Amino acid sequence: MTKRVVLIIQARMGSTRFPGKSMMDLAGTPLVGHILERVKRCTRLDDIVLAIPDTAKDSVLGQLGRDYGVTVFVGSENDLVERYYSAAIASRADIVGRLPADNATPEPAEIDRIVDHHLSLGRRGFSSNLSVIDDSGYPDGIGAEMFDFSLLAEARERHTDPRLREHVHLNFFDYGKQQAVDPNWCPISTIKCPIEFRRPDLVLDVNTPEQYEFMRQLYETLYPRNPAFHITDIIRWYDEEYLPRK
Repeated sequence: MTKRVVLIIQARMGSTRFPGKSMMDLAGTPLVGHILERVKRCTRLDDIVLAIPDTAKDSVLGQLGRDYGVTVFVGSENDLVERYYSAAIASRADIVGRLPADNATPEPAEIDRIVDHHLSLGRRGFSSNLSVIDDSGYPDGIGAEMFDFSLLAEARERHTDPRLREHVHLNFFDYGKQQAVDPNWCPISTIKCPIEFRRPDLVLDVNTPEQYEFMRQLYETLYPRNPAFHITDIIRWYDEEYLPRK
């Protein structure tokens, strides 16, 4: 039976570390708009859902998602497990993809690769190329996580800790500790980053004003040259243009 793969992008305006970042301008387009533009080039997704909180300040994100033609789901602001679970139910997901909206340069082909990898396993589990796992070599922020809906449903029942409810991945895997929560319950898997962009030193998140400034320069340089710029273009710009100016 074919499994339905749904990528859920979590976004909100009330970020604790950097409020309002989701709508900040990057070369004339809001940050989340660029994410949606890029993931819509994926070929292995059955649906893309922008999952936002049910607050008045987040309605601007809902309108942005509709403008880009993706499904918009409105749910809990701080209970991300519940928001993902409810969005997955609404979109009939068998496999749930997770992408935080602070990863401004997702790479469509690499998201497709982790989907194919996860589907090829023949068992349920958690697969990721969102960041480094087991020396995979990935830059931080160009891939995605994939996990089976059944695991999400079980995590929803197993854990009540507010930290685990706010950070979905911690129910399965801790990137900082490089440790599975319970490998018997939820095996962890990854893929090797292609050698031409194996750069685990590169962080492409936007969680601080400094990281936003970096991303603003990246987009203002690369987007006019090619709106579909690749991670290899980012690396070339970083090494040849950005670093020499620092």
